[in-house]
Amino acid sequence: MLEHDRLIAAAPEQGEVRLDHAIRPKKLRDYIGQPRVREQLEIFIGAARLREESLDHTLVFGPPGLGKTTLANIIATEMGVGLKSTSGPVLERAGDLAAMLTNLEPGDVLFIDEIHRLSPVVEEILYPAMEDFQLDIMIGEGPAARSIKLDLPRFTLVGATTRAGLLTSPLRDRFGIVQRLEFYNLEELTEIVSRSARLLNVETNEEGAIEVARRSRGTPRIANRLLRRVRDYADIKGDGVVNAALADAALNMLNVDHHGLDHMDRRLLLAMIDKFDGGPVGVDSLSAAIGEERDTIEDVIEPYLIQQGLMMRTPRGRMVTRQAWLHFDRVPHEQSVDVEGERRP
Repeated sequence: MLEHDRLIAAAPEQGEVRLDHAIRPKKLRDYIGQPRVREQLEIFIGAARLREESLDHTLVFGPPGLGKTTLANIIATEMGVGLKSTSGPVLERAGDLAAMLTNLEPGDVLFIDEIHRLSPVVEEILYPAMEDFQLDIMIGEGPAARSIKLDLPRFTLVGATTRAGLLTSPLRDRFGIVQRLEFYNLEELTEIVSRSARLLNVETNEEGAIEVARRSRGTPRIANRLLRRVRDYADIKGDGVVNAALADAALNMLNVDHHGLDHMDRRLLLAMIDKFDGGPVGVDSLSAAIGEERDTIEDVIEPYLIQQGLMMRTPRGRMVTRQAWLHFDRVPHEQSVDVEGERRP
């Protein structure tokens, strides 16, 4: 089972980019949630415009689907400049990045998604470009080789990553602005669902929007995806109006429960409960029990379950918490623990 096969996967699906662009906010005032990030960017952007300077290089990090690409677009729009977008894996050679840098206009925003995946050779090119707005190019080969410097227009690099810990210190230190995106709360997601419904001409009421938001795992991208699937269900099985009952029926049909768990999440938790008595159990044993790769368990399934307090990693292995037992209406094991790791009678 691959991550992109899951309805509640935070990674974008094929065909979603165009739809997401249609409902993506263009201005900071339209950006919902992340109040601390929004307030700081309003100040930094306003100050840069007042001084008629380019914005400092900006690093945005956090789990996938929370709006990092959206923020890069908003920064360019608010600054009134162009946006050039690429990603770390695409920039395979130093020449690829050099070509993009030399085509920038003064003040432009260069957005690099998955910046933690830049190759070391490409990253070396970025250092003088970010710090001195210069590009070092080697001319010739062998003993006759020499380095020349090309001046670049002042630009803003916006880097996005889901794994800030993988960034090298020299690269991370060159960002003047660093922003972390957090998961969204229910109220913010409900507002996002209602806004997207208006833009997509989906008739919904507040209870319907809340039901979709409740199962969206704190992630706007998932909320918008679930809204589109519920809209399909409403058009065929209902009268086109998304209310709480219809959203509940649609999402139950899609195997997304009230906590946003899907079949992969439930299969993992139930395997730990039924086959390993709640744990502790090693990840390799879990992998064999449910037929999933170790990396899939560690990178795809576990993070949300841990964040929701349904399971925990311990030195002895994985364990489900009391909350997981209760989620499946099971009587907690006498040795079960709560999310703080404390045993309860």
